[in-house]
Amino acid sequence: MIWVYFVIFLGACFAAGANGAIFPPGPWYRALSKPSWTPPDWLFPVAWSIIYICMAAAGARAAVSDAGTLAMALWALQIALNGLWTPVFFGLQNIRGGMLVLSLLWASVAVTTLALWQVDMITGLLFVPYLAWVTVAGALNLSVLRLNPQVAANPPKPQR
Repeated sequence: MIWVYFVIFLGACFAAGANGAIFPPGPWYRALSKPSWTPPDWLFPVAWSIIYICMAAAGARAAVSDAGTLAMALWALQIALNGLWTPVFFGLQNIRGGMLVLSLLWASVAVTTLALWQVDMITGLLFVPYLAWVTVAGALNLSVLRLNPQVAANPPKPQR
């Protein structure tokens, strides 16, 4: 029965991740100044695939646990914020807005990790790679913000 939950949570993860195909980085992002430690492009889909599998496993474990109620509410919050960052950063080309969303995402992932840890240690550990990756993403977003102050101060106006 846990496999049914796993598939549902994995679907939620990949639905959020589909924003990467809808709002790809494109020329705007490639033209930005980035820190020398920026991960290579090929690493992003690999890392996210592994992270989404871990996230789905953690969600499934929490869903079948009597102690998972708060963890499930927080899981829902973090996946919503996860799905919001890409349209804000790449879709709206809003570096500052992306930083705000990423800060909220990091906080929600940290709190979700703690709540999942209350379910059991394995469930909490499954979220640790996600927290680590969001930490790297936050540092990257902040570095891009600092390296591109003019672009960050003047995001394009959304077209209606």
